[in-house]
Amino acid sequence: MRKLGLYVQLSRPFTLLPPLIGIVSGAVCAWGSVHNPDPARELTASVLLTVALGSLCASFLNAASNAINQITDLEIDRVNKPGRPLVTGALSLAQGWRFTWLFYLLALIPTWLVVVHPYTTWGEKLRAPLVSHQTFFIYLAGLIFTLVYSVPAWGRTKARGMWANWTIAVPRGCLLKVAGWAMVANIWHWEPWAIGVIFMLFLVGASSTKDFADIEGDRAGGCQTLPILHGPKRAAWIIAPFFVFPWLLLPLFAYWPDPQNPEHAILTGHPLFLALLGSGLTIWGCYTVYMLLRDPESLTRTENHPSWRHMYLMMMAAQIGFAAAYLLPH
Repeated sequence: MRKLGLYVQLSRPFTLLPPLIGIVSGAVCAWGSVHNPDPARELTASVLLTVALGSLCASFLNAASNAINQITDLEIDRVNKPGRPLVTGALSLAQGWRFTWLFYLLALIPTWLVVVHPYTTWGEKLRAPLVSHQTFFIYLAGLIFTLVYSVPAWGRTKARGMWANWTIAVPRGCLLKVAGWAMVANIWHWEPWAIGVIFMLFLVGASSTKDFADIEGDRAGGCQTLPILHGPKRAAWIIAPFFVFPWLLLPLFAYWPDPQNPEHAILTGHPLFLALLGSGLTIWGCYTVYMLLRDPESLTRTENHPSWRHMYLMMMAAQIGFAAAYLLPH
């Protein structure tokens, strides 16, 4: 049981909740959209089990990503996170690697069975045409992004300033939403990518909020994060627009005609609710920016600055809000 607890620490379970909610939210958006391939729009056991499987795999992928990040950040964590199990020696590097590759496999292989209507049985999903296995290839891309972010042989963009932000934002913002969508509907529409772009742009800035408190360890480990490259004040100004601008796209996409089918907007959820959601998140983002900019140096003196908590809460509220917009009659 003690060893199990150490592996739970390695997986950092608190960070598993946002991707889980993101996947479910993306699936709900697809189910409530005009692109739902099931003409009856029934919430069948096949749909529920498919989304449950995909969500579980998303959590496994996040756990593997957390583990490999701790393996490659071992020297940094000796300064920033000295209580982590790899740093204390409670888990060996070999055990960390075994955990990582096991959870990569658990995250990727089952997604081959995540195939949408009209394939409803596990046998039909297994034998579906290659083009139907969209979720599998999205998860594979996400897995590669985690390697590119953390592992030196793959580029280790974590040490490369703004490249780190984009390497986080693309899989955890854009691809996460598209993966959730792919569990219910085809991804070859503007809508899932528009939703994904909104979350991606938010994370380009928001992903730096934790870097301010980790300057000492990151510098010792050779990571050139934005606060190290530009100083806390300028880095705060660089990321500030990303807390506000993405949410302005919500009302725009809620009413802008879809280039593939001008009869409906790009976003086919409840348009007024989406517009109000975007307005509320924009105001929230402005408040978070105020907290960021009024004293950027304070970001370096506390591990969980209020702006970081607001970033997480804003992301969760946006995920839930999107799901609600596609469940409301429209």
